[in-house]
Amino acid sequence: MRRTTVSLATGITRSSPAAICLAPVLVPSRGVSNVSARPYVEDVSEKETIVKLLYNIGSKKEVEQYLTSFSSVQSHQFAVIKVGGAVLTDSLDALASSLTFLNRVGLYPIVVHGAGPQLNQLLDDAKIEPEYIDGIRITDGRTLTIARKVFAEENLKLVEALERLGTKARPINGGVFTADYLDKDKYKLVGKITHVNKSLIESSIRAGALPILTSLAETPDGQILNVNADIAAGELASVLEPLKIVYLNEKGGLFHGVTKKRIDVINLDEIFVSHRRILIIPSSQEYEDLMKEEWVKYGTKLKIREIHDLLMRLPRTSSVSIISADHLHKELFTHSGAGTLIRRGHRIFKHSGQNCLSNVDVDKLRSLLSDNDPTIVGGSTSVASYLKSLESNNAVIYGDNGYDIFASVLPAKEGSEEPSFVEKFVSTKEAGLNNVTDNLWTVLQKDFKSLAWIVPKSDVNLSWYFEKADGSFTQNDKVLFWSGVTNLDVIQKLMAKMTPASVAGSATATAAKSSGARSFSTSARIFGQQMRGYSTKATQRVGIIGARGYTGQELIKLINSHPSLELSHVSSRELAGKPVAEYTRSTVTYSNLSPKDLPAQSDVDAWVLALPNKICKPFVDALEDAKSNAVVVDLSADFRFTDSWTYGLPELYGSREKVRHSKRISNPGCYATGSQVAIAPLVASGLVAPGMSGVTVFGVSGYSGAGTTPSPKNDVSLLNNNLMPYALTGHIHEREISHQLSRSNGTDVKIGFIPHVGQFFRGISLTVSIPVTSVVKPEDVRALYEKQYAGEKLIKVLKVGEIPEVRDIQNKHGVIVGGFAVSSSGDRVVVVATIDNLLKGAATQALQNMNLALGIEEYAGIPTF
Repeated sequence: MRRTTVSLATGITRSSPAAICLAPVLVPSRGVSNVSARPYVEDVSEKETIVKLLYNIGSKKEVEQYLTSFSSVQSHQFAVIKVGGAVLTDSLDALASSLTFLNRVGLYPIVVHGAGPQLNQLLDDAKIEPEYIDGIRITDGRTLTIARKVFAEENLKLVEALERLGTKARPINGGVFTADYLDKDKYKLVGKITHVNKSLIESSIRAGALPILTSLAETPDGQILNVNADIAAGELASVLEPLKIVYLNEKGGLFHGVTKKRIDVINLDEIFVSHRRILIIPSSQEYEDLMKEEWVKYGTKLKIREIHDLLMRLPRTSSVSIISADHLHKELFTHSGAGTLIRRGHRIFKHSGQNCLSNVDVDKLRSLLSDNDPTIVGGSTSVASYLKSLESNNAVIYGDNGYDIFASVLPAKEGSEEPSFVEKFVSTKEAGLNNVTDNLWTVLQKDFKSLAWIVPKSDVNLSWYFEKADGSFTQNDKVLFWSGVTNLDVIQKLMAKMTPASVAGSATATAAKSSGARSFSTSARIFGQQMRGYSTKATQRVGIIGARGYTGQELIKLINSHPSLELSHVSSRELAGKPVAEYTRSTVTYSNLSPKDLPAQSDVDAWVLALPNKICKPFVDALEDAKSNAVVVDLSADFRFTDSWTYGLPELYGSREKVRHSKRISNPGCYATGSQVAIAPLVASGLVAPGMSGVTVFGVSGYSGAGTTPSPKNDVSLLNNNLMPYALTGHIHEREISHQLSRSNGTDVKIGFIPHVGQFFRGISLTVSIPVTSVVKPEDVRALYEKQYAGEKLIKVLKVGEIPEVRDIQNKHGVIVGGFAVSSSGDRVVVVATIDNLLKGAATQALQNMNLALGIEEYAGIPTF
């Protein structure tokens, strides 16, 4: 969820779903321009590896959709990146790394750089006083001579940094921009670009080299002129019409002058077309309002005005991002982004009444519904039947002129407190990538004071709908959502329509306000039973104690993209005072909180204790003494054997419901989670003898499991070409696995666990040998696991004989279980499970538990299988 948004139209946010009713997206090969192909073969395996690395910053679906979008245009139309001189000085390595990353996935950003700070320094050394008029540097002959020298040096510096990383780059110091004098008498040798020669850029890309341009221009008779790099990048973009124009700066975005928070999104305009008249929500009105803000002045005002004028000349698919070099990937490849996005809105139509289809291109609408509406694709109804129903049910319909999205709403009766019903909301992947989904939903919420809608429980965008809702109710395979409904009697009636009259009981209603509104929950009793009141607080806040380690860093990343949580405190003794770089939604600084400091932070809804074993108790005691109502999730082993704490393994032992009603949750260990997933179905089936004599778990973990404190178990030189066994008996996870299986089985269970450290960084492989009391077949064993884990979104059961490997679980958020081999005598089963020790083995499971305990949708913010 993106929090701080300045909208020049309707407040569209960046957190829209990738697409509604979306099919899997394939990444095509990268196209070149309209000339012959590059003279070398792309390393497909390397590209696949880099793409997988991108999954660290966003979901696989996000990354692949953006790659598909960026790859859908000619190579020179991907992105123009303007690099400030300060970035070349302070962040050269990060810049080169980011550009190399993009190139490795087949993209060719065009770089235009400045060198202002470097030029100022050389002018100062030469005793030349810089002069400016209207913010434009007056450039005389001496200044231009120094400028040409410094531009060439900085250009070569970037090219060489790229080539050191194996990325081909071509320095282009001239020949691209033709210019006339801007005002020779006033500014001297300063140019106004009149023509852009893109052939040099295309030639560079054909040769497989990134074009690295300076902003110097030439007159038709050969006089060199100085041009501001921002202006040069804008003129280049006007000719190439790229999807992205990126301005790199050291701050990482534009910041609000009053709140000091980064501005997330600036939407420049949006137009709605009704069947009666064109209704314009004018960009000029709200644009001018923004420009009149007291804090919008000087360079900020000039920058916003120039970007506004540029985007008004470009297709609506183009957008501008202002971002730091370090976070370029996150800005380009995730919905949440990391900098400031500036874009235009979308043209939306709205029609109502019996003739609502008379002003619609029915053929285009038919195509959209045929390809993207699950009820039509699945054959439940036809397009013709649906369109006929629209004419008779007084629906209000919405869409865009490109027919990438369509929605229909059945208005509530006048004077009724019941909500209007969203009976159709269908879009293409392009609508998701261009945020038209969020855009249109904002329109619906403006037009109707309250809404209700029903979504299949299996919908891939379920978490997005949770963001848009004030409450929800799940019944069988459907989820009822509502927003804007404040009357509890109306909510009960909505639920009753979803529930058979003969059924009485309880349900959980979960709410997740979007874009800065706080999620809240209610345990709702149906049919007149007591209903707990709603909370109206803002987005729920999380504090992390002990965030220096790998798990803490992974958890910060997850919260950074969570729709209903925000990070309020991050405590680390070693990092105190430094900014939390992985958290980009607002400025958070590492602190050093002591146990006595925690109760005073009354705005924190959940604390995560990411501390070593035997360290957590003082923090817990401080919260208990203060009678804190905050949820506490402990990642250490300190409370895994304490009955007053809930053991947070939602997929087993009925823990899911226990966690929902718990304030103190002990997060399972990484080895323990994977081992229990691998063993539990056989125990539950009664095939394992009491005591489980002979059960052994052979575990191999990546060295990140040994933490960040130096030791032999995370010494890469010692682990090279090596496998290191340790804690041959009595490992804490051996005790934990035995303890939890004993509690669930009602008998004393003992297992043997032998851990090892491998030379890879992350991931765990567990080979589990289990004697059984009856002769079984591999297919029978797999069927037990398939039944046990049916519907679990974080557990994947492979086919018989398919053995999960560590490389396939790295950076994934669940457990993969497979193998299902049976000895020739039929009395011993071998199961293999893999788990990422930092994710489902720690951070992801902590977030899953927090979601449940805070009343948020369980998988919110978690990519699932």
